Amino acid sequence: MGSHRFNADVYGRRIAAATSATAEAGLAGLLITPGYDLRYLLGSRAQTFERLTALVLPVAGDPTVVVPRMELASLKQSAASDLGLAVRDWVDGDDPYHLAAQALGGAPAATAVTDSMPALHLLPLADVLGVVPVLATGVLRGLRMVKDASEIDALRKAGAAIDRVHSRVPDFLLPGRTEADVAADIAEAIVAEGHSEVAFVIVGSGPHGADPHHEYSDRELRVGDVVVVDIGGAYQPGYHSDSTRTYSIGEASPEVAQQYSVLQRAQRAAVDAVRPGVTAEQVDAAARSVLAEAGLGDYFVHRTGHGIGLSVHEEPYIVAGNDLPLQAGMAFSVEPGIYFPGRWGARIEDIVVVSEDGALPLNNRPHDLIVVPI
Repeated sequence: MGSHRFNADVYGRRIAAATSATAEAGLAGLLITPGYDLRYLLGSRAQTFERLTALVLPVAGDPTVVVPRMELASLKQSAASDLGLAVRDWVDGDDPYHLAAQALGGAPAATAVTDSMPALHLLPLADVLGVVPVLATGVLRGLRMVKDASEIDALRKAGAAIDRVHSRVPDFLLPGRTEADVAADIAEAIVAEGHSEVAFVIVGSGPHGADPHHEYSDRELRVGDVVVVDIGGAYQPGYHSDSTRTYSIGEASPEVAQQYSVLQRAQRAAVDAVRPGVTAEQVDAAARSVLAEAGLGDYFVHRTGHGIGLSVHEEPYIVAGNDLPLQAGMAFSVEPGIYFPGRWGARIEDIVVVSEDGALPLNNRPHDLIVVPI
């Protein structure tokens, strides 16, 4: 097995589960073009071009890959040949949408397509099918949200790797260096500590820490800055880390230390609330209520978390209004923050996996405000 994907039997099980979920939804089949869904179902990193590549999963019939002949080599990286999937290749001048419709079988009643299918392919497909496909999100959501043992192992390794990066961050936070200087060191460390690629780096110092989606800038770090460092990368076969810790260059003021301690309690309360049967919004409420009781509720301006896996942000979303009950195997971030515009901000983020009786954190660095000695 190449490290780019799991063993073929993992994908065989996923394809079978996706096909039965499609049948249960009363649909005739599933058609998946390149993107995270295709990577999930087939271990394929194929990209979308103007020529159609698609995995076709009919409810009654054999899985088939429709692929341009010139892209056949890209299938070698996937589990298609190990699984013995039928391959229908085509050349310019052929109509790949007819091939896809044939693979779906006779009367392709309602067909589901991945939500990342380009309009370039969706419209001609709808034309051939005589019906506008529905989104496969509902069919695949339940599968992709609940991680299997191989996925949890990859997420655990990713979490340990990003923890190793955070352990090195204090060495990078020297007064006079810019956020961009620090970000470059962190990006190098993300790969050096075992990730296959960098997903994102946020270094928000001083007032920039009050912007949850600040990336980094030429602002120079100075003594007294509170610095939010939110970083992540992909770990083979493509599962992500995502962890935030907040640093103080020199001792923080008593006010900052006190407000940070409330945030720390809020993050802990949310992690403690996680277990099967609890809803996503109850986890969000656990963090929010601790901050609200301390008068800091208005400074927490985003959801408590997001699912993670092949994509950095995926379901389930840990947000008010999401009454989805948690299940063992779900993986998501728990990352409340407090943001004081123009002044400073702080965030604490771990990835957790729902276990049978609680939450298993995949990040294990200290949650305290980390003081960088000057």
